[in-house]
Amino acid sequence: MVKLMMILLGVDYLRNRWRSLMTAGWLLLLIGIGVFIDALDGALGFPITFVGWLLLIEGALTLAVSWAGVGGQRRLRHAKGIAFVLTAALIFEGNHHGHFILSILIGLAFVFDGLLQATSALVVRYRRYRVALGFAIFEIMLGVFMIQPYPTHYKGTVPYCIGAFFIFAGWNLIVLATRVRKLTSNPAVWGDASAEAASVAGDRNDKRDMQANARPTLQAREWDGPPAADEPALTVHVWTPVGSSKAETQWHPIVDRYIAAVDLNGVISTGHAALESPEGIYVSLYPAVEIDRSPDDFARLLRATRENDVPGLFQPSYAIESKAWCESTVRVRIRNYDPARLDRFWRGYREDTTYNLTHRNCSSSVSRALDAALEGAAGRLYGSRAGWGALFRMIVTPELWVAVQVRKRAVTMAWTPGLTLDYARALSMVADPRPYAWLKLARMALTKMRASRRAWRDEGTLAQGGGSNADPPARV
Repeated sequence: MVKLMMILLGVDYLRNRWRSLMTAGWLLLLIGIGVFIDALDGALGFPITFVGWLLLIEGALTLAVSWAGVGGQRRLRHAKGIAFVLTAALIFEGNHHGHFILSILIGLAFVFDGLLQATSALVVRYRRYRVALGFAIFEIMLGVFMIQPYPTHYKGTVPYCIGAFFIFAGWNLIVLATRVRKLTSNPAVWGDASAEAASVAGDRNDKRDMQANARPTLQAREWDGPPAADEPALTVHVWTPVGSSKAETQWHPIVDRYIAAVDLNGVISTGHAALESPEGIYVSLYPAVEIDRSPDDFARLLRATRENDVPGLFQPSYAIESKAWCESTVRVRIRNYDPARLDRFWRGYREDTTYNLTHRNCSSSVSRALDAALEGAAGRLYGSRAGWGALFRMIVTPELWVAVQVRKRAVTMAWTPGLTLDYARALSMVADPRPYAWLKLARMALTKMRASRRAWRDEGTLAQGGGSNADPPARV
């Protein structure tokens, strides 16, 4: 969460507000601890019914406007609305059974997520897999705590979750404020200290180039849909495993969407991802020599260790790559990006052509390039007038939380074309925000009411005009 906020808001925006972020972080942390402790003795002082009403209202509004979404956004709104309404119903049910069901569902979600993270850490073995393994064990223990009845007999499940949410949110803000206090560049984008120092030098040496190549200020702050076909925009190309397979594939739910597809001959297809900008940058990393992806060797290749590093090759352009292979399956286009930061990232990244199936592949390259291009996107919409509204708008965007979870899965496992596709779609909704769904619905209703009133007024005018212009009756 911290890294994504640093990317989307930018270091300059956050550094100017580090004191307020620190204060808010400590306040949320203390409130969360208080709520969590209050739930331990079984005598709840927390207004749990009020939370139920908030969840019910939010869920109902989300379901009411879910039709306004497109594709994955519509499915996300349906899932969010149903989950909120179901949670509210269990809270209102109020007796032992409601609390029990809610505790089991939340606890199993924590346990499943922890087991998934632990398994991926042990299989992939990336550089910091031991840290991720520790967090996974903590998450499993938290899930077990939610499932077992001691000490509140399931009555404190919702306050536990709310308290934990406040604690983690406050801790994230404290860490964020501490990190951005003296930063001059964004480590969430540029990585380690050496890369950060290089980016600072790049900022100084390329300041004139960045100003010359900077895009003009965006005229809008929100859009009703994705960019038009003739509108300049950053494009993320994704070849899904199923869509890029040369033969008919076997059906494996979730696996062939996010990991790999296996055709009828046993050949594995992992798909591909690339990023293209109107300025001519094309990020598409591919192994210089085709890797044998037979089922026998595939498990060994999943290790993000240096012995699996092979020479890679950056493709020259989308036109050449698509002609030699096939057209991309899905495209995600984003208006609000910084070509100068993308150019600076690309000049440094392309110097290393190493390819690793799980640690440095096509999808991880695209995701890192996307982070660089979208650095400061949320604050850039408002320019020098960016205030706390930019932070609030970003936090209440559901796609931000989706991007956080996708990024977490990718970092602890591996970036795949499927995860990159979900990540790009989620970030596109934050960088190019849409109107609030409920506000859009209200505007449409008001517009329709005004149009109806205007039509009735016109009909009344015509009726009156027709009566006055009619021929008088003939005299006898």
